[in-house]
Amino acid sequence: MNFSSDGNKSVAKILLKTGIPMALSMTLQALYNIVDSAFVSRAENGEAALNALTLAFPVQMLVIALGIGTGVGVNALLSRALGQGDADKANRAAGNGFFLAAVVYLIFLAFGLFFTGIYVRSQTDDAMIGAMAIEYLRINCILSFGVAFFSVCEKLLQATGRSLFSTIAQVAGAATNIVLDPIMIYGLLGLPALGVSGAAWATVIGQIVSFALALFFHCKFNREVRKKLSDCKPSGKIILQIYAIGLPAIIAQALTSVMAYGMNLLLVKLSPAYVTAYGLYYKIRQFVLFAAFGLRDAITPLVSYEYGRGDGMRVRAAIKWGLLDTLIVMAAGLLVIEIAAAPIAGAFSLASQTQELLLDAIRIVSLGFLFAGANIALQGVFQATDGGLPSLIVSLLRQAAFVLPVAWGLIAAIAGGGDSRLVWITFPLAEGATLVYAAIAFLRTYRRKIAPLSVGDES
Repeated sequence: MNFSSDGNKSVAKILLKTGIPMALSMTLQALYNIVDSAFVSRAENGEAALNALTLAFPVQMLVIALGIGTGVGVNALLSRALGQGDADKANRAAGNGFFLAAVVYLIFLAFGLFFTGIYVRSQTDDAMIGAMAIEYLRINCILSFGVAFFSVCEKLLQATGRSLFSTIAQVAGAATNIVLDPIMIYGLLGLPALGVSGAAWATVIGQIVSFALALFFHCKFNREVRKKLSDCKPSGKIILQIYAIGLPAIIAQALTSVMAYGMNLLLVKLSPAYVTAYGLYYKIRQFVLFAAFGLRDAITPLVSYEYGRGDGMRVRAAIKWGLLDTLIVMAAGLLVIEIAAAPIAGAFSLASQTQELLLDAIRIVSLGFLFAGANIALQGVFQATDGGLPSLIVSLLRQAAFVLPVAWGLIAAIAGGGDSRLVWITFPLAEGATLVYAAIAFLRTYRRKIAPLSVGDES
């Protein structure tokens, strides 16, 4: 299915058919971070190893941020070009996407070779934790071409409505990672026990498998997009258009890295147990939030396509159903997380203090899921209607302006004898406050850009 051939289908059905595979794909991406942590926690010096993974995690997220943000820009630009009937622009958008993926890879290759030690030592003085974090991060960066190129191939498949194939590629990579984790971490089947570096190798091999499959599916099934090396020749105009759309997504994801890095620096002042608990909960939280990101990535190209066609009825329908689907998924995630909080915390081999901190985080931070889902869905609407600034502001508010200063104050209160659970309240407060701005920005966008569009036929 693709948008151009399904213009008469119900918007709600299109969103379900494209959004469910995308949501599954994104949650699987988060799943193998959780699986890595579960296996690593049972290795030698497991809690120290978990701490090392937490220190490395912001850079891993930054690689994904640049890859996904570039892909989001390619996705929306290609979808809009197809909606406008401009095949040449669509082809150049796809080709420049591959060029930009190569640039992203070279950036992190250089970081992995030269800067991992400086980065890790800025967060810890513990020699063992630092060595494990450097080892894990260096492998992930030097072999990050899999995730960089997969991010673009995935969005190319999604842009033409073939999100099922991107999901198949993601599932294959996740399954590869999960199977390899115990083999490489513990040294099964005659292989040496690699510990933390085994988790890194399992991750990058899984990413390479996902990329190889996604590239195959793109070449075989994306008939709307030409596959010529000449389309990969960098075009300043096309690249600017890609990042005019994708930059807010990059910043949104990059702010995740900034927030995680900042929280690591703040929490370590209390104890390493807080850092470990935060790192683990962050991955659990991402498992639910990534479903919202997947739905957002279904909303963005569909709204962008119909916006390019000037069909106001279908734009409004896509926004309505996209918000509703996202809120339903987030409500389900909240319910499951709250009910299963204790078993989830027990899945990791942790000291009692760390486990209690993790359990508190699960129960408190998850209360902000509904607010977060609405914020993420509205970002997709902003991106699809050339609203880069409001999308950027939403990211700044929910992941920086309303988080780190509040967390700093609450951590200071805990250090002075306050309740340790105070720090986790930061996140629901940040999401709720951000939603107030996002709702105001959406009403302004609706009045200026969506309401004036012609009235088409939703069904």
